[in-house]
Amino acid sequence: TTHEALLKQFAPRAELEIDVITAALGKESQSEQFAERIRLWKVPVNNRNLHHSSNRELIAYTLQALPLALKLQRAQPYDFCFAWSALPAGFIARMVEWRTGLPYMVWVSGPDIPGFEQRYARLYPLLWPLLKTTWRHAKPLIAKCKQEVDMIHACDSNIPVHIIPNGVDLNSFSPGAPVPDDGPLKLICVARLIERKGQRHLIQAVQALVACGMDVTLDLVGTGDALPQYQKLASDLGIMERVNFAGYVSRQEIPQWYAAAHVFVLPSYNEGMALAALEALGAGLPLVLTRTGGTEELAQAGENGYIFEWGDVDALAQHLKRLAQDRELTRKMARASRARAKRFSWPKIAAEYIELFARM
Repeated sequence: TTHEALLKQFAPRAELEIDVITAALGKESQSEQFAERIRLWKVPVNNRNLHHSSNRELIAYTLQALPLALKLQRAQPYDFCFAWSALPAGFIARMVEWRTGLPYMVWVSGPDIPGFEQRYARLYPLLWPLLKTTWRHAKPLIAKCKQEVDMIHACDSNIPVHIIPNGVDLNSFSPGAPVPDDGPLKLICVARLIERKGQRHLIQAVQALVACGMDVTLDLVGTGDALPQYQKLASDLGIMERVNFAGYVSRQEIPQWYAAAHVFVLPSYNEGMALAALEALGAGLPLVLTRTGGTEELAQAGENGYIFEWGDVDALAQHLKRLAQDRELTRKMARASRARAKRFSWPKIAAEYIELFARM
């Protein structure tokens, strides 16, 4: 994850001492020494899903993390608090600031922003008072891309926002063998199987390509609520043999999946600079992305991939057809992606945070 990658970059820095309050997977409080000057404090929330937190779990985390944060602050006062998401972590930081005066910054997670998640449309008006007080007292908010800034300013134009993109480990994610001149074009999408991620449109695009005689395969890496629907869709379209529902893949194994693929596709409704797209960039894959947060930073149309609008299956199919037919173009885009990934290396991104910390 982004948080873990940054902690690894911060670990050698002698000027940083960090306590992290996070959730425990079990039912007992835990503490762990992540590095010499980084300690993890884990509060139990009885988490039932490693990749998703329920409302109950978020509330349980808040009720335990807030008193722990106040206790740690009283024992050895900190210089500032870095909240990883506006809710619940940012709200906890706001309460600590209110009680102790400790300044804080907030890294904004996309779903924190009203309008980002369609499925949270009814919740955003209820959450806005908490978000507003958290955002307005943060010094500053940290967004990952310009589109996140625009969405934040659409809610409140007076909020100061600092942009620091996500990063990628260029040692872990590296190119596989070049795309061959023949054989199937191997597509990969790494994302939760939920409606917002848009895999439905990708499955439909694959069917359109197969119908016109193109040789393509698709690996869908990830799991989620929409899995049964997408399996049924692939079956109904007669392309089950072309679509591999890989399910959950560990972080240790995921680089191998990118290395075996030829093109990365993320047909998402909304993103805040997807880590999967960054990983694919590091793996030297052409990117075929919807026009959403992070796209303009990661993909240059015609240079290292293509951009299309949410739900435009015809445009998606045409982009993929072009890459399947012109393998030299695909190889050229692959090289451009790897070159572009170097500007998002974790040491560079961590240096931007260190500079921001110094200003705090």
